[in-house]
Amino acid sequence: MVSQVVVFAAQGDPRRSMSLLWREKSGDRIKKGPGPKPGLSVDLIVETAISLADERGLPALSMRSVGESLGRTAMALYTYVPSKTELLDLMYDSVHAELPVRYDTGAGWRAALTEWAEDLWRFYLRHPWVLQVSQARPVLGPHEYAGLDAVLGIVTETGMAARRIPPTIGVLFHFVKGAARNVAEARQAGQLTGVSDEDWWFPRSAMLDEVAPDFEARFPVVAKLASEGAFDVDHDSEGSYLEREGRQAFEAGLVLVLDGLEKAAERGPAT
Repeated sequence: MVSQVVVFAAQGDPRRSMSLLWREKSGDRIKKGPGPKPGLSVDLIVETAISLADERGLPALSMRSVGESLGRTAMALYTYVPSKTELLDLMYDSVHAELPVRYDTGAGWRAALTEWAEDLWRFYLRHPWVLQVSQARPVLGPHEYAGLDAVLGIVTETGMAARRIPPTIGVLFHFVKGAARNVAEARQAGQLTGVSDEDWWFPRSAMLDEVAPDFEARFPVVAKLASEGAFDVDHDSEGSYLEREGRQAFEAGLVLVLDGLEKAAERGPAT
């Protein structure tokens, strides 16, 4: 599930967090003295925490809840991961390993960037809690960097000047993240309220004629576009009404973003 609450990662001790993020697999235990019984590791703890967040959302995540899922106490986890802060950093970076680290640009940068956006879209919907983690202070983990390097590799194929590339990447990430958040929230709304999109939306929209008989006169552009089918949603695609609407918005918006990027690329590498 996704929530309106924004979570700031990378809030722990810098050395402790970065050492865990960039650790070698052979040294994933950070402890002094006797530890818990064999079988527990940083990777196992992180995998368990990710599963918990995927299923129940970040509000349900705590060292205690992760420990209970593993049949251990929270204290047992501290031998491996110092706190929930570091755990969140590790979770965030770990799931980013699912994203491809390179894309084939043989068919052109636009095709590759479309594939990248689709991959990121599906990634966010698999792990909607990631949408809560603010990028104001990035985690700076290896998998996060690998994903950044992948999309940078595509955008450099446009021939844009180097200093124009970072803001372009920012626009791409913000677009995909925002589009995915709308769908994730639509899914959460039905789960938490027990009311489907259709059962919520249609009774209310049907009442507009009753409560606002002058609707068309007050909002002429909305009314005109509605009569022309601008707000119709594809009924053949999967998902609830708002999920289908969100998917259509993603597809149409991605074309617009890439059209803009293509025009910018045509202007050449000038700053």
